[in-house]
Amino acid sequence: MKFIVKLIISTLAVLIAAMLIPGVHLNENDFTTAFIVAAVLAFLNSIVKPILVILTVPFTIFTLGLFILVINTFINLIAAYLVEGFAIDSILDAFWFSLVLSFVTWILEAFQNKEEKK
Repeated sequence: MKFIVKLIISTLAVLIAAMLIPGVHLNENDFTTAFIVAAVLAFLNSIVKPILVILTVPFTIFTLGLFILVINTFINLIAAYLVEGFAIDSILDAFWFSLVLSFVTWILEAFQNKEEKK
């Protein structure tokens, strides 16, 4: 149940981020496409991202952790390649999408955690 709630929160975050960033396109802000994007991002973040983080440890240490933002950007570009109906125009748009997605997810999960405590 907790995974489904997190997936729905991520779906809403994808929709909001796609509306805020002009270079990120969903098929008419379709909820189904956003849900698929959230699922693909969850898969990529759980399988591909740890491998990339391990392979790039020296860069991550040298940049004091900021290289993780580059990894997140490329994870988003991979998701855009894999999901039909989801497109990102440039690397910079993928970078901003990554930041906005993280921020919106953080805010939505904070509201969800606040309601769980009641």
